[in-house]
Amino acid sequence: MISTRNLAILGSTGSVGISTLDVASRHRERFRVFALAANRDVDGLFAQCLEFKPALAVLSDRGCAAQLRDRLRAASVATEVMDGPESVETAASHPQVHTVMASIVGSAGLRATLAAAQAGKKLLLANKESMVMAGRLLIETTRKSGAVLLPIDSEHNAIFQALPAGYSGDPAAAGVRRLLLTASGGPFRLTPLQQLATVTPEQACAHPNWVMGRKISVDSSTLMNKGLEVIEAHYLFNAKPEQIEVVIHPESVVHSLVEYVDGSVIAQLGNPDMRTPIAHALAFPDRIDNGVKPLDLLEIAALHFERPDMTRFPCLRLAFDALRAGPSASIYLNAANEVAVASFLDRRLAYNRIAGLVEEVLQRLPSAPTSDLEQVMAADARARHAAERLLPGLVH
Repeated sequence: MISTRNLAILGSTGSVGISTLDVASRHRERFRVFALAANRDVDGLFAQCLEFKPALAVLSDRGCAAQLRDRLRAASVATEVMDGPESVETAASHPQVHTVMASIVGSAGLRATLAAAQAGKKLLLANKESMVMAGRLLIETTRKSGAVLLPIDSEHNAIFQALPAGYSGDPAAAGVRRLLLTASGGPFRLTPLQQLATVTPEQACAHPNWVMGRKISVDSSTLMNKGLEVIEAHYLFNAKPEQIEVVIHPESVVHSLVEYVDGSVIAQLGNPDMRTPIAHALAFPDRIDNGVKPLDLLEIAALHFERPDMTRFPCLRLAFDALRAGPSASIYLNAANEVAVASFLDRRLAYNRIAGLVEEVLQRLPSAPTSDLEQVMAADARARHAAERLLPGLVH
């Protein structure tokens, strides 16, 4: 007998949330959509409520929540509507929820992710910023509560699959030499450096292989996304910075690799579709169909790998520097990058100055304690304030 699991999907109208609902809809005997949470997307959440009839729907904005409540009432849908960030935490920790997909983008997802961990949920982590900002706190919380933490980023999910079953967090004991994270290189891998100053948001968001939101698409193009994944891998797998390597792989077929001390290298391959890691984590330790086209290696014919150019991708260098500098530096890195990317998307900051703003913030802010959530959020606020103050001097 397969027991039905209640799902809470945080960030349900984003790309990962939509993919999660697609997988869940293929296995309605396994998964019931119990709670959906979004920011301001009334239309998107209304459509999802009509299809899945969740018990609870949350919008961060009160006015948007009122609109949703009226529309659901008119459609005779009995879903309860709540509003505000605290309500997202309520959905994440609800006693009837078994599995939480944490896919809210950026630092906004941290509190709800921690709430799910504290409540002992099966936590599917697609919000890498939570781990970057509060990796130690999140791991410790998970251990204390008995929560199960499964990575959704295709790279970390690939490493999870390539590590020994029951990996204890000790690379040496498992015979692991290196973790190799693959990166497509994004849309500007071959663009002449002098042309990067004129890159537009539309160009930066046009990822060659993956369908993603605007912020993560920009991060992927600068390789900051990969830098954040390096920091996340450090916490998830207890790997030292020197045990983590990034490899450019334009085809995005090899999602990541684990190298062992005996020379064996185990990789996880698949077509670039987020439904693969989502289905793996949803059903773990089982395997389920996810609707992804099977991988045809003969059709692909060739796979290519190259070393990342740190001149072209300074954000990746900054991420490694922040990881070595300590937890507060990782918080500063993430916060400053969020400010920089938002400014670029608003056409206030040139694309090739994103890394410069992040580096300025890292150089100006001293190390600070990060042992609890309030200290983490204070460090985040300091970095955002510093980035906003520095921004006018970099605006083109």
